[in-house]
Amino acid sequence: MVGREQDTAPEALAVARWCARSGWPVHPLAPQRKTPPGNCEACHEPGHTHLGCPCLAAGRWCHGFHAATLDPGRIRAWWGRGSRFGVGVACGPANLVVIDVDAHDAALPDRNRLLPGITIGEHVDLTGLASGYDSLALLAALRDAPDPTEDPDTLRVRTPSGGMHIWYRTPPTRKWLCSSGSSTGRALAWQVDVRGVGGYIVAPGTRTPTGAYTPVGTCRVPALLPTWLATELARTGHADRPQPPATPHPVPPRARLAVAAAGGHANVAAKTLATVLQEVADCALVSSGAAFNDKLNRAAYTAGGLVAAGHLDPADAERLLLEAAEHARPGHRRRSLSTIRGGIAAGRARPLNPGGRP
Repeated sequence: MVGREQDTAPEALAVARWCARSGWPVHPLAPQRKTPPGNCEACHEPGHTHLGCPCLAAGRWCHGFHAATLDPGRIRAWWGRGSRFGVGVACGPANLVVIDVDAHDAALPDRNRLLPGITIGEHVDLTGLASGYDSLALLAALRDAPDPTEDPDTLRVRTPSGGMHIWYRTPPTRKWLCSSGSSTGRALAWQVDVRGVGGYIVAPGTRTPTGAYTPVGTCRVPALLPTWLATELARTGHADRPQPPATPHPVPPRARLAVAAAGGHANVAAKTLATVLQEVADCALVSSGAAFNDKLNRAAYTAGGLVAAGHLDPADAERLLLEAAEHARPGHRRRSLSTIRGGIAAGRARPLNPGGRP
């Protein structure tokens, strides 16, 4: 057992340091457990809270995630030689929101309790649904979105019980609450909770008697929270504060001018072009899951049809589409240009006369 403790200390210290370098404040977890260690005796007095607690000022780890730190010296002291502590990450200060998927052996609830606030019709076949993996996949399917448990572009961690933690980052101005502290007290889905402000998550690499928290795949960096998931978190009461609705990004100025020069809204062809350019430009509102490439291809196909019918100059078509694409996805010029040229070429095979004009 002594040897095991010696093996654990350097591993946990490395995990804590890695988290701190990532900007995620860390705090100890009780040896071989996933909960914080108990507070000192003085902190058990009635009415005592972390606010003003002398333990925190003195560098002690009382009060769980409230003690989380990025300080290298404190980290070295807590997880140095002989330590048996695990590593927890305070989600709020780290600007993280983690989707906690469970795989408990439990009876399936009524279908209207699978996804809080969503009525699931009798026509939906729930055969085989047995865990949080399934309920989250069902939510994603209903929203026509990819399953987060299969997302290779964000940090995913398999838990010892067979569940999964899916890590996402959020802007400092946008915070999400834990399910236990949300305004409704609801989970995101059956056996799917949320870890955010007012909570913590077990760091990957932490070990318990039942196993280790093990990263899945090769990605070790949390991706930006997908827009559709942010919408679902807000709907289920996990928003820390109300957020005003997003204002659509307009088509870039030069593209608007070019459309206006072609006849503006009085010209049906120009109006058609403006509509598809706007769909591409609006992808700037979403970091992923906006079907950007499909929308760009569709816009290019439409523009190709307008070119073939004599409504639009080929060079102007490519330029306007590329400007809208770079507005929505900066830094992807080569890929966007390939999609644009392919779409225009396909569209030119079918001349487009909006409104049926010969």
